[in-house]
Amino acid sequence: MLKNHLRRDLQWLKRQARKDRRIATALLAGLLGAWAHQLPAAWSAPSSPALLALSAALAMGSAGAWLLGAYFVSRSLRARREPAEELRWIARISRGKEWAFCSLGAYVAWWLLHFLAALVLG
Repeated sequence: MLKNHLRRDLQWLKRQARKDRRIATALLAGLLGAWAHQLPAAWSAPSSPALLALSAALAMGSAGAWLLGAYFVSRSLRARREPAEELRWIARISRGKEWAFCSLGAYVAWWLLHFLAALVLG
């Protein structure tokens, strides 16, 4: 009976991990598109050196978090054979999703910085 509960819990965790992987992949792809759309226009506007440094730090933080999220999600593409490997697979997807949301947070902070700077300076 305990084995059936464990098997059912593992199946639930795997279903949740597949959903999380889809969420993380969509989020990473959306962020890549958002950066490709926003970045060229943001660097052309003249601004203060402090604002430029803060903007670059947020952009690099978002890029680093994006790379870590993409790394963990891409590591989850391999086939799993044992329950211990499946648990590591689930943990990788969870970490990938967390890093994808960290990247999104840094992008939103970068966007708000430029929006508020345009309101105040423009």
